[in-house]
Amino acid sequence: MRLLVTGGAGFIGSFLTDALIMHGHDVCILDNLEEQVHHGKKPPYLNREAEFVHGDIRDIAAVKHALDGADAVIHCASAVGVGQSMYEIKRYTDVNVGGTANLLQAIIDRPEKIRKILIPTSMTSYGEGVYLCPVHGAVRPGLRPLKQLEAKDWHLHCPLCAAPVEPVATDESSLRESATVYSLTKNMQEDMVMTIASTYSIPATALRLFNVYGPRQSLSNPYTGVSAIFLSRLKNNEQPVIYEDGLQSRDFVSVHDVVDAFLLALENDAANGQVFNVGSGMPTPIVEIARRLAALTGSTIEPRMTGEFRKNDVRHCFADTTKIRTMLGWSPRVSFDEGMKELIEWGEAEHATDGFAEAQALLKEHGLQS
Repeated sequence: MRLLVTGGAGFIGSFLTDALIMHGHDVCILDNLEEQVHHGKKPPYLNREAEFVHGDIRDIAAVKHALDGADAVIHCASAVGVGQSMYEIKRYTDVNVGGTANLLQAIIDRPEKIRKILIPTSMTSYGEGVYLCPVHGAVRPGLRPLKQLEAKDWHLHCPLCAAPVEPVATDESSLRESATVYSLTKNMQEDMVMTIASTYSIPATALRLFNVYGPRQSLSNPYTGVSAIFLSRLKNNEQPVIYEDGLQSRDFVSVHDVVDAFLLALENDAANGQVFNVGSGMPTPIVEIARRLAALTGSTIEPRMTGEFRKNDVRHCFADTTKIRTMLGWSPRVSFDEGMKELIEWGEAEHATDGFAEAQALLKEHGLQS
C-alpha cells in the first residue's frame, strides 16, 4: 500500500515510516518540521526512501497534496505537551482539532475511498486511572482537589467512603475524564476519526498510547516525555526534578512496541472500528525512572524532590492491555532496562539543551504549578 504518515518526521512517526518501508509499503510524510522539536530542519534519521512533503496539517491544500494517491493514513501530526497546552490553547486546538478536521475533510472530498485510518491518541484522556476500594470495589476518584495537594496529601481516596484506595489497570471502557487542553484535543481527534470513519464506512483504529519512550525523542525539548527530560538533565549534570513524593507512577512503553501495535492494527481487520490501549501494563514510580537512568549512565546524581505539585497531574494510571493482546496478539517485547539503555545510547550522540527551568517558569507564571 501507499501510506500517508502525518507528523512522519517526529519521534513515533519516523519509526512507523521505517517499519512500513521495511514491510514493503510506499510512504509519504507530511511534516512541518516544528521549530520546538526539529528547529525547522529534517532530522538525520529521516528515511530517504519516503517521499517528504514539507507542509502543515493546518493547511488543507498541503494535506490534500500529501494525501494524493494514498491508500491508508496514519495520523501522527499533533502538538504534544500537557502543561504547555494549558497556556497555548489556540495552537493546540488549531493543530490537533483543526488539523484532524482538515485531514478528514480531504479524505471524504477525494473520489477514491481510503482503505484505513490509524490514529494514536492518549492515555491522558483517562485522567486518574481506576482504583480499588476495600469496601466499594473499583472506583474513579477523579483529580485530587487543590486543597488536598496544598496539604501534601498525595494519595487517592474512595469518593464514596474516603478510604485509601490502590491503583489497578485501566481498560478501554473506562470513562474518559480529560483535565488538560492536550487531552481534550486528543479525545476530539479520536472521536472525530472514529465518527467520520463509521459514517463513511472507512476502517479505522485508535491506539491510546501510554508513556512512549525511546530514541529520537528530542532532548532539547522540555515538553517531551519524562524519561527524555530526566536524561537531558543528567547529561547537563543537573538533578532530575520530581514533584510530590516521587511515588506517582506511569506506564512506560517502548516506541518499538508501539510500532508493532500499529502494524498489527493496519494488517488485521479485527482492529477495524476498535480502540486499544498500548502500554506495558506495569506502573513504574517516577523516582525509580530517575534513579535507574542515573545508574545506567553511571551518574551519582540524585533526583531533587521538591514537594511541589502541578495542577491537574494524575497520581497513577496504567494500562489494561487485555483487549489488544486478545484481539491482535500484541504484547510488549522490549524490557524497561533494554529500552532505557537504547535511549541513553541515543542521548550520547544527541545534543541536549536544558530548557527545563524556563518551561517550569512558564507553568508557574500561568498558575499551573505550586
